[in-house]
Amino acid sequence: METKTVIGKGMIMYRRGMKGWVIILAHAFVGWAFCAAIMGVGMAVMSMKATLITHAIGGPLGFAVISLFYFKKFTHTTPLSTALIFVGFVVFMDVFVVALLIEKSFQMFASILGTWLPFALIFIATYITGLFVKKPATKLGFL
Repeated sequence: METKTVIGKGMIMYRRGMKGWVIILAHAFVGWAFCAAIMGVGMAVMSMKATLITHAIGGPLGFAVISLFYFKKFTHTTPLSTALIFVGFVVFMDVFVVALLIEKSFQMFASILGTWLPFALIFIATYITGLFVKKPATKLGFL
């Protein structure tokens, strides 16, 4: 059964259960893993500055492609909700996996080019992709 809740301008929640969450979080994970791969390969073959620039460009482009696939195939969420979930997932993974487990430091969050710019561009890329592809609100999924 589907229920609709308006939680703010542009954000409508449609509750369909765990399947919708698994689908959107899987897409967010693929985007985060793509960004991690850019960083891992980049640090092995380029300077740190070149790696961060590549990540700041490639990460949002990767999320735009993932968002395009998501909105065409699943579209469980509005563009705003999707952008917030994707960025929230990336921030969560960067804090708890990269900063705490891998680097054992929060120094990465002092870098605008390394973290804050990619976060903002991932949000913008996801949101804009959703605006161009989204279906009417009545066909959206759980959130």
